[in-house]
Amino acid sequence: MTSALKVPPVRRSQSDRRQQSESELLGAAAQLILERGMAAATFENIGARAGYSRGLATQKFGSKQGLIEALIARLRARLEHLLADRDLESASGLEAVLGFVDIYLRNLQQDGETRAYFVLMAGAVAEVSDLRAPFAAAHKDVEVRLEALFLRGQADGSVRPGLDADAAALMVGALLLGLSTQMLVDPGLDLEPIRETSLATLRVSFGA
Repeated sequence: MTSALKVPPVRRSQSDRRQQSESELLGAAAQLILERGMAAATFENIGARAGYSRGLATQKFGSKQGLIEALIARLRARLEHLLADRDLESASGLEAVLGFVDIYLRNLQQDGETRAYFVLMAGAVAEVSDLRAPFAAAHKDVEVRLEALFLRGQADGSVRPGLDADAAALMVGALLLGLSTQMLVDPGLDLEPIRETSLATLRVSFGA
């Protein structure tokens, strides 16, 4: 009777282990923020929730700003992945704007870490903290991206000429920011009809 061959365990690289620990720490931070607010996101609490030491959390992020910047980078990478799957680069400018809004709102409904981001942002703004800077930079990136899509739409004829692309980008960004904040006030909010109404309204407002 032959014994079954033993498959040696797959050894993960140091980079893989580092990425896993950072992902688990960020996930733990988001959970704490949603459950108990910004003040609960201490490195001691984050490490304990993720099953690591406080020292590892401190080593990974260094400061509260480092934690926020890491969370922003994680959420941005996730959004970029969703946008790439939608292939907005091949769509008209108008359809790309609508696709961005659609993906953002669908993700907002489902992703607790995105809501944790806005809890952090609200705390930073309320405290007039220097921690506002990473949020301002992230929102500026969205504004610039949307403005480029509106300009693309004017060039390809899908967005009406004469529209102020920068103002339109700010308006759409404000819509997304407002709905994100509303989710904090009313966590049970059903975004689906709001998403559909927003897309229909934006199409009529900006379409050529």
